[in-house]
Amino acid sequence: MKKTWVVLLLIVAAGAAAAAWYFYGNEASTAATSAPKAAKGKAGRGGFDPNRPTPVSAEAARTGDVSIYLNGLGTATPLRTVTVRSRVEGELMRVAFKEGQFVKEGDLLAEIDPRPFRVQLMQAEGQLARNQALLANARMDLERYEMLFRQDSIARQEVDTQASLVRQYEGAIKADQSQVANARLQLDYARIHAPISGRLGLRQVDPGNVVRPGDATGIVVITQLQPIAVVFSIPQDQLPQVLKKRGEKLPVEAWDRENRQRIANGTFMTVDNQIDPATGTVKVKAEFPNADGALFPNQFVNARMLVETRRDAVVIPAAALQRGSQGQFVYVVKDDGTVSVRPVKLGPAEGTRVAVESGLAAGERVVVDGLDRLREGARVEVSDRR
Repeated sequence: MKKTWVVLLLIVAAGAAAAAWYFYGNEASTAATSAPKAAKGKAGRGGFDPNRPTPVSAEAARTGDVSIYLNGLGTATPLRTVTVRSRVEGELMRVAFKEGQFVKEGDLLAEIDPRPFRVQLMQAEGQLARNQALLANARMDLERYEMLFRQDSIARQEVDTQASLVRQYEGAIKADQSQVANARLQLDYARIHAPISGRLGLRQVDPGNVVRPGDATGIVVITQLQPIAVVFSIPQDQLPQVLKKRGEKLPVEAWDRENRQRIANGTFMTVDNQIDPATGTVKVKAEFPNADGALFPNQFVNARMLVETRRDAVVIPAAALQRGSQGQFVYVVKDDGTVSVRPVKLGPAEGTRVAVESGLAAGERVVVDGLDRLREGARVEVSDRR
C-alpha cells in the first residue's frame, strides 16, 4: 500500500514539472520574439534620423550703409544759470513774476523800495548845482583879475590863486557828477530785471523782507533751457575719432534711460581738455535747441553721436554670428542644401546689424536660427527670413 502512494506522488510531481517547463518556455520564446518588433516600432516612431535635414532660418547678406555711433551716459546741463540777487540793500516791495515762468532778458522781476535812493539822488544833484554856481563865479573873478593884471593893477600871484580856485571847483563838479550818476544807478538797481532769458525757479524771498547784495540764496534762479547742453562721457580710446571730426557739426541724439525713445536731436560742440584718470573717459558737450522743452536740467539721458557712416558695406544680422576657437564665424548655406563654416572679420555694428569687412559676399545666405545642431557639411532645410 505504501508503495502505491509513493508512485502516485512521483507521477504528480513529474506532471507539475512538465507544466512549468511548458509555461515558462513559451513566455521566454514570446518575449524574445516580440522584443525586436517593439524596439523597431519605437525607433520608427521617436528615434532621431541622422539623414534628416535640420530645419533652420537663413537671411541673405545685403549691402547698405552702417552708421558708427559713440554712446555715453550724459546729463542735461543749462548753458547759463543765474542766481538773481539784489545789488542794493532795501525792502522788497513787489515781486513781478510767477514761479516757473519763462522770462525774456530785461523783463522786470522785482522792485525794491526806491525812496532812499531818490533822496540820495536829490542830495547829489543839489551839491552839483552848488558847485556849478561857485565855479561860474570863480571864472568871472578870474576874468576880472586877468584884466586888472593886464592893467598892472594887481600882482600875478592873485591871478594864479584865482585860476587854481577855478580848477578846484571844476574837480568838485566832476566828483558831484559821479555822485549823481551813482545815485541814479542805485535808483535803477531798485528795479531788478532778468539778466538772461530762461525759466524761473521757486521764489526764495517774499515781499516785505529786506534784501542785501550778500544774500546767498538770492531772490530767484533763472535757468536757460533753450538751447540746452548735454554733457556725456566716452572712453579715451574713442577720443581720436572725435578729434578727427573737430569743427564739424556731428549729429547727436538724446535717448531716454531705457534707450527706447529718442528725446531730442542736437549737434556736437566741443571736447573737454583732459581725460579723467579715475575712469579713463573724457567729457563731450553737445548743444540741443530744446524748442519743445523735452530736456530738463540735470536729466539723465543716453547720448549717441554719429561720427562716421560706412557706405555700401556687407551687412548681416547679429544673430548669425558664432564664436569658436579660431574667432568669429557664420554658417553659410550652399546651393546643395548643406552649410559651411565661414570665418569673418567684423566691422562696426548698428542695432541688430553688423558689417562684415571680409569673409562674406553680398547675396550669400547665413543661418540665423537653428544654429545649435549644425556642423560643417550638415544638410539643412531652409526657411528664408524676410
